Amino acid sequence: MKPLRWIGILFLLAFLAACTHSTATATLPPPGVTTIPTPSVETAMRAFLDSQKVEDYNSMYAMLAQATRDSLTADEFAKRYSDSMLMMNVTGIDYGIRSLQTNIDNAQVAFNLVYHSALFGDLSRDMLANFVLEDGQWRIQWDDSLILPELAGGKHLVTDYRAPARGDIYDRNGNAVVTHSDAVALGVVAGQVAPELQTSLFNALWRLTGIRPDIISQEYDSYPAGQYVPVGEASSEAVNQSGLLAVYSGLVLATDYTSRFYYGSGVAPQSVGYATAIYKEDVQAYSKLGYGPYDVVGHTGIEQAYQQQLGGRDAATLYVASADGTLGNPVASVDAQPADSLYLTIDRDLQMQAQQAMDGLPGAIVVMERDTGRILAIVSSPSFDPNLFDASNKNSINLQNMVLNDPNQPLFNRATQGAFPLGSVFKTITMAAALESGLFTPESTWDCAYDYTELVPLGGPVLYDWTKTHCDDAKAADPNATCNTINTRPSGLLTLPQGLMRSCDPWFYHIGFTLFNQGQPTAISDMAAKFGLGTATGVGIGEESGNIPVPGSSTQATSIAVGQSDVLVTPLQVARFIAAIGNGGTLYRPQLVEKIQPVSGDAVSVFKPESVGTLPLTPDNLKVIQDAMRSVTNDPRGTAYSVLGTFAIPTAAKTGTAESGSGTPHAWFAGYSLAGLPNKPDIAVAVVVNNKGEGAQWALPIFRRIMEIYFYGHPQYVYRWESNFGVLAAPTATQTLIPTP
Repeated sequence: MKPLRWIGILFLLAFLAACTHSTATATLPPPGVTTIPTPSVETAMRAFLDSQKVEDYNSMYAMLAQATRDSLTADEFAKRYSDSMLMMNVTGIDYGIRSLQTNIDNAQVAFNLVYHSALFGDLSRDMLANFVLEDGQWRIQWDDSLILPELAGGKHLVTDYRAPARGDIYDRNGNAVVTHSDAVALGVVAGQVAPELQTSLFNALWRLTGIRPDIISQEYDSYPAGQYVPVGEASSEAVNQSGLLAVYSGLVLATDYTSRFYYGSGVAPQSVGYATAIYKEDVQAYSKLGYGPYDVVGHTGIEQAYQQQLGGRDAATLYVASADGTLGNPVASVDAQPADSLYLTIDRDLQMQAQQAMDGLPGAIVVMERDTGRILAIVSSPSFDPNLFDASNKNSINLQNMVLNDPNQPLFNRATQGAFPLGSVFKTITMAAALESGLFTPESTWDCAYDYTELVPLGGPVLYDWTKTHCDDAKAADPNATCNTINTRPSGLLTLPQGLMRSCDPWFYHIGFTLFNQGQPTAISDMAAKFGLGTATGVGIGEESGNIPVPGSSTQATSIAVGQSDVLVTPLQVARFIAAIGNGGTLYRPQLVEKIQPVSGDAVSVFKPESVGTLPLTPDNLKVIQDAMRSVTNDPRGTAYSVLGTFAIPTAAKTGTAESGSGTPHAWFAGYSLAGLPNKPDIAVAVVVNNKGEGAQWALPIFRRIMEIYFYGHPQYVYRWESNFGVLAAPTATQTLIPTP
């Protein structure tokens, strides 16, 4: 036999002998039974506390002893925790296990629990948890002391919140935009205003509330006789000074109420926002920020973005209350922190007149200091009255639901959140890409005919110039029309700057086609991105980024070149890049806040211009674009000459008409002033009128009115669709400026 085999046999015999002589008796489980080790009580404790950290109260409830679950439903258990977390304003939880004591069927764990509170700092407690072994699992014998030891015996927490006065909001000149004030809800009773006094009353209400007389008149006529017609709100001081109560029958002035009062029924309401009590579904989220469940907070715009500054911090005291509600000694307390006031970059007078300049048309206006990024006015139309969100306002009951359910979405901020195709205003960017590509020069020419055919050999469509559309419209109106006017005949041979002046579509189709097919397919898209399109501006309130597509075909390239395809921009983005063209190439971050003023001490966050980029243009090419935009307004063939050619303030601009995909196009106009006045910084203005028609017909007149208001203090000419300022008349087919009488 081999030696290795002998060694194995000897080893086996020795092992068997050892087993035979052992005095130990092995206990084997019965056949078919598997033993399951008892889990660690520490593991059970950690699982319970980890679930508490993530507010998983269902998992915590499942870990309770049966006797506890028999006396307390899962919903009651969860409510005791969630109510306590709410009262303590808990933002997070940490814990540490201190000691364990384990017996055969029960155990005890000592641990430390720390509640991190947004108001009260850290609340630390040492606690004991008792466990019982049930069905092979450690279960907690729970009572309220495992929330806080002070709650033993069914007590609960109560927090007394005392919010400081909310901060006021002013314009750049210190004029009130939003203040804490005594206010009056104004209305009329249908059929009870003497017909001969309606005009004077509605004009007086306009001056008090900012609601235009024609709108008041329409509402008055639409209500049944004897029914209250809500109009708007005004400060008690303004109403008393007006003497309205003593003059007009049918006028209703509701009892004064104290309110967060929004001047003029809202100065830039979509951008300033509104404040109201925390919505029920948001109570827990705001609790983690240190607010009580009944605090007033901002819900949109500046009111929301600067909630921390405008809201201050509540004074609060945390109590333990017995079952009958009797308060015990305070558990914790904190003093109030006063709210700050905000001063906006907005000029209130310019803003209110700009809101009126929209004449109720759907769209937006942005007015920006050309050389700083200050937003002087920002308009979104249709508008809404933020005073309606105060439940103390009698008009709130009648009008708040109308605002919330209005299909025209008056709460939507078209200036920052409205993303629209830009149309021909985009041609300034296409021109920039063309000049920087090296494929085009200011002397390059193109024959601007009715049609454009470069796509046809590739199987693409024939495209047309806007003059062809004008000619077709003229012939539809008069079959004998000869299409021999400046806007109905082809523009002919044009240099590139003249192409922008005339807004020649074939010229820019040609640029898009050429760049795409000669090795620079993304040149226009890249240039648009460097002009700040396709990304948020950083204005600090809700905004959309828009979209700048990259062309995938020659056809799409021609469409992008004229601001169509999937090009989407906001009016704020347009005002910013137009300002950059005018100021020499600097893209500024648009800003709405001039300074933040604490109750005492110096202002903080004082406005400073903030450059975020530079247009990628050589000085020579930038000058070519500036001069071309100037020719749009001062050359007799320019598309804006009929309105701005004789305007005393020099301007440079671009018209735009953007196919909306839903009927009538969007009307665009954007430009800047070159006045160079020492006391009036030059401005850039972008105007869009949604689904209304051509830019030269609708947006251009509004642009001029904004310039008139800014430089002269008031408008100079009524629109072609007005019979007087703010009084609408049937629009005519052509643009006419009517001097003020």
